[in-house]
Amino acid sequence: MAATKQQLKVKQILEDIKSDDPKKVSKSIKSLETHGDSSVILPLAERLLAGMNRKNEEEVVELLSSLKDTSSVVEVMDVIGNSKFLPIRPLMLSTVWNTKVDFSDYIDEFVEIAVSGTLMEAVECATIIDNLEGPFMEENMLECELHLRRYMEDANPKDEHKAFLLSEIAIKIKDIIEGLDAED
Repeated sequence: MAATKQQLKVKQILEDIKSDDPKKVSKSIKSLETHGDSSVILPLAERLLAGMNRKNEEEVVELLSSLKDTSSVVEVMDVIGNSKFLPIRPLMLSTVWNTKVDFSDYIDEFVEIAVSGTLMEAVECATIIDNLEGPFMEENMLECELHLRRYMEDANPKDEHKAFLLSEIAIKIKDIIEGLDAED
């Protein structure tokens, strides 16, 4: 019964987040700090995508950045990987490098986003990758190398800033792989 009360409370808070009243939205975001769980990540991303005032947007990003529950990792990565959320992907990526939760299992996905995404996404991913602590799985690291190799072998003209960032990521990946090899 308590779980049902909790679910109803969260459902009501998420309804209030859809309000046009910025104060009501702020109050709802504060309530999610106490009552929310990983199930609120998708509705919050939907709300960010729909648009909100700057202050409320910052509050949502701060809330997402403060997540400590490891179950939130999958939810956040589902949003980041969903093309529907491309307009807010840089915001979602910024929450990853600000959070205390470990995203090391997704290093290859961050490299892929850095390679295929915008310059801003590459900046966010470079920051994320630089802050990942591991442990890293060898197959993820091989995927990272493949993404970077595809980028380098692509004949299309390259943005020099993005190419520089990707070269920094490549050095970090090489260092991680050398660390893995040293463990064997």
